[in-house]
Amino acid sequence: MIATAVHAGAKNIGSPVLWAGFLAGVLVLLALDLRISSRRGHGARFREAIGWSLFWIALSLGFGFWIWIIYGGEQGLQFFAGYLLEKSLSVDNLFVFVLLFQAFAIPAEYQHRVLFWGVLGALVLRGGLILAGVALVHRFHWIIAVFGAVLVYTAAKIALHRDGEEERAPTDNVVVRMVRKSLPMTATIEGPEFFVRREGRRFATPLLLAVVAAETADLVFALDSIPAVFAVTDDSFLVFSSNVCALLGLRALYFVVRGALLRLRYLKPGLAGILLFVGLKMLLYKWVFLPTGTSLAIIAAILVVALLVSWFAPKENLT
Repeated sequence: MIATAVHAGAKNIGSPVLWAGFLAGVLVLLALDLRISSRRGHGARFREAIGWSLFWIALSLGFGFWIWIIYGGEQGLQFFAGYLLEKSLSVDNLFVFVLLFQAFAIPAEYQHRVLFWGVLGALVLRGGLILAGVALVHRFHWIIAVFGAVLVYTAAKIALHRDGEEERAPTDNVVVRMVRKSLPMTATIEGPEFFVRREGRRFATPLLLAVVAAETADLVFALDSIPAVFAVTDDSFLVFSSNVCALLGLRALYFVVRGALLRLRYLKPGLAGILLFVGLKMLLYKWVFLPTGTSLAIIAAILVVALLVSWFAPKENLT
């Protein structure tokens, strides 16, 4: 078979031992993160958030270099390309978190709790979607072009989004409405708890609704970001591990960049450019082949340009 943009037919590196070791490591890190954030008992301080963000990034990069050394440079590049792609696209989640916390009036000291459980649920949901996506790509390789068309459409939708149009948080979607109807709810937040007891009855709190809204929002984003990673690899372990590594540091990253999110005016057009690139690459996979290193460089270049233009844009243009 002629080599394609997604390296179809390549042998997956995910042995049972590698899968078990990776999942065990993720669970240990999540338990440590939950224990530390619970004992802290307050919203993440800026300096702490920077430290944790650097920790997660360094851990992901170290894992990628380990893959490079053990399994080869091509597999290492595929992991790094998938990680950068997923990390870039996950920034959209941060915008939604800001809107969710405003809509549900979540105090800063409880936001880390919503973020932790939101990220944990996203890992579980994405795991199922990734396994389904890998199975589809391996069985029906032409579906790569379908994924590409979806990404091109999404890129066009983002690019045509007008600045004056207000972003809406998914606070009133079907799943959130079902939870509201099926569970008795408190009108106000009751500390850090998702459920409280009153007069012998169990009530859900707005914190639970915020987690449900975050999960449904991530599910929508996953429908774009997971197909995108197939532009650089169809190895199930690399797809999953790059997604997980991108999501693990999302909670800490939120507390680092939440103040700068409104300034990143050109980030969304940059993400549209990334989606357009990977979408076209998947649509043209039969005729165009780009090495993984080239794809990684193009994705990084688009992201860097978007960030630099956003940061150095005149303040009067940021309305």
